[in-house]
Amino acid sequence: MYDVIVVGGGPAGMTAALYALRNGKSALVIEKQNFGGQITHSPKVENYPGTLSMSGNEFADHLLEQILAQGADIELEKAVSVEDKGDYKRVLTEEGSAFEGRTVVLATGVKHRMLGLEGEAELVGEGVSFCAVCDGDFYSGKTVCVAGGGNSALQEAILLAGKCSEVTVLQDLPACTGEKRLQDALFQKPNARLIVNAKINRFLTKDGALTGLEIEDRVTGERREIACDGLFVAIGLIPENEPFAALAKLNAYGYFDSDERCLTATPGVYVAGDCRSKGVRQLTTAAADGATAALAACRYIDEGAAR
Repeated sequence: MYDVIVVGGGPAGMTAALYALRNGKSALVIEKQNFGGQITHSPKVENYPGTLSMSGNEFADHLLEQILAQGADIELEKAVSVEDKGDYKRVLTEEGSAFEGRTVVLATGVKHRMLGLEGEAELVGEGVSFCAVCDGDFYSGKTVCVAGGGNSALQEAILLAGKCSEVTVLQDLPACTGEKRLQDALFQKPNARLIVNAKINRFLTKDGALTGLEIEDRVTGERREIACDGLFVAIGLIPENEPFAALAKLNAYGYFDSDERCLTATPGVYVAGDCRSKGVRQLTTAAADGATAALAACRYIDEGAAR
């Protein structure tokens, strides 16, 4: 039996394992796909304290190496449920495995909603991005488009308008759905423009890099090409927390309804990272959540041992 089982091998999950291990606890990290999560989509990370520049993959590799050196166990399987057995929890996987731990940290992350176009996955990091805070500086003085018209898309576009020569917001509806104050802040800028009813049909590329987009007017059917150096996709995030809703309450958007303490209604179960309800989803905040959740789990174990 493990002291701490972490579901999810992104920055929050691996940081949780690191802090548990550093506190003398045994830890297992269960990851369904690839260690590092969404940060591996960032070709260059320059906003992590203490590091001038690194790729997202480098960060993930170093963190994985660090927790393995500390004694972490890892399993590449998909956790599908957690059973509360009182003094311990049982994590079941799609592959048929069952792992038992005194505590569980749910660090399930989120997925960026993608456009679903041919070649999109190959262009991530080569012109397609999801985070202006992370990647906006790489497009300073260049032309970019933002897919989406909600608050997140407008906030991304406002940040990009301060760096890029031109920002075009492509909204597939007749109007932006984001707050008016954000629209006013963005479209008063001379280098920002809006195209509504804009369906993105395909990517234009050269030598494997993005050079533009073909868009179609949803009303008239007219098609045209727009040159751009980058596309920021801001059409939503998809949490995958439903399998664990019996243990950790979800909010209306499907995120774990937990504050910065990372606690849930189930003793011994904690949440961490982008899967949690929060205002800022960044590498630093994910790592902070991982530390907070792990230390809470360690206190829970130690208090139980003292009884």
